[in-house]
Amino acid sequence: MKITVFGAGGWGTALAATVAQQHEQVWLYGRNMELIESIRQERCNSHYLPGVKLPESIAITADVAAAVGGSDVLVLATPSHGLRQAAKQIAPLLPSGCVVVSATKGLELDTCLRMSEVLLQEIPALADRLAVLSGPNHAEEVGRKMPSAAVVASENLLLAEQIQLALMTPFFRIYANHDVAGVELGGALKNIIALAAGLADGLGFGDNTRAALMTRGLAEIARLGVACGAEMATFSGLAGLGDLIATCTSPHSRNRRAGLALAAGKSVKDIQLESGMVVEGIRATAAAWKLANAKNVAMPITMSLYRVLYEELLPHTAVVDLMTRSQKHEREEVAFPASTEKRNL
Repeated sequence: MKITVFGAGGWGTALAATVAQQHEQVWLYGRNMELIESIRQERCNSHYLPGVKLPESIAITADVAAAVGGSDVLVLATPSHGLRQAAKQIAPLLPSGCVVVSATKGLELDTCLRMSEVLLQEIPALADRLAVLSGPNHAEEVGRKMPSAAVVASENLLLAEQIQLALMTPFFRIYANHDVAGVELGGALKNIIALAAGLADGLGFGDNTRAALMTRGLAEIARLGVACGAEMATFSGLAGLGDLIATCTSPHSRNRRAGLALAAGKSVKDIQLESGMVVEGIRATAAAWKLANAKNVAMPITMSLYRVLYEELLPHTAVVDLMTRSQKHEREEVAFPASTEKRNL
């Protein structure tokens, strides 16, 4: 079996190193020839994943035809804004029986489409051989064989189970799921809440604030997810709650670090330049804002963060606005009666 990982960033490199534990024929493709040559010589992606040595068995290339040709499984690990172009690039090269796994988290900004929807627009023939991979997986830890878990989802559950067997290792445990929309939306939207959590931490707030943001953030992620056809139960799993915990609390989280930088007064442009890597939550906030408005779904944390990122709302003002919203029931299926008279407690 030939398995190709398309995208030589930190996550793609970590996935290639992981898959190579189980398979002899693993390819890692990157378009930056200088980066690829450096990885090939050092057997390490010192720019995106320093300290992780790659097995000699991994073929490292900037030749897209060589990488994609003859592949049995193609794992896409590009940034979300580059996935459509990657799909156009691989479409004429993809072997007829090749299974494609999207390991990209995000929403396309212009269309608000999930990554699997983008792929199916560009390569309709993938309808019965497409899956998505998500979960609480920082590349820095997966690459170092720290025990991690992920979920692979496909509408064809048998396909999900086959990919599960192909990619799972003793240190990288994979669970199968059929809820593609839920798994993708959980992985994309948690970046928004991680930005908000980093912002709150940077403002000097404490554990109570972070816990409230994560809990209510998960509620609005699930609310939008269900409106988009996902299953509520998915958001209590690895691609929902699991990924949210990791991304909101870890020092590895680019989105949390971006939130800290926002609190320090840095501009969105400067944060993106200084990161050197894609901060998916910035784009995801704009896409989720558009999607929530289109679906008429209440997402107060997302809406407040959107105003901070794109309308120059002061973070402290956003916090006050969130905390002084009208009273709500925690269980959202319960509605307040029409009367607003105060009751004796």
